[in-house]
Amino acid sequence: MLVLSRQRDETIMIGDEVEITVVDIRGDKVRLGINAPRDVQVHRKEVYEAIRQENAAAASVGVADLAEASRTIQRIQAERPRQTGRRPAKLHKRERS
Repeated sequence: MLVLSRQRDETIMIGDEVEITVVDIRGDKVRLGINAPRDVQVHRKEVYEAIRQENAAAASVGVADLAEASRTIQRIQAERPRQTGRRPAKLHKRERS
């Protein structure tokens, strides 16, 4: 692990596009400002870990889960009123007097 010392308003660069600036220091808390491209995700570690766990759980969908989802979709479609596919009749123009 690289450990760097920075004072308020000083910046650390990560690569060419990510800047981390010390915004404020209060007691044992440090506020950091992070400037990064939109395609770079920035999360607190506990949020990052929660996202990883949710993604892992979502990726572990089994065949039985897919079969149940398919049955649910088929049931919902069967309960919907069927559309005939016909267009509504055109309104006739009033006869001219």
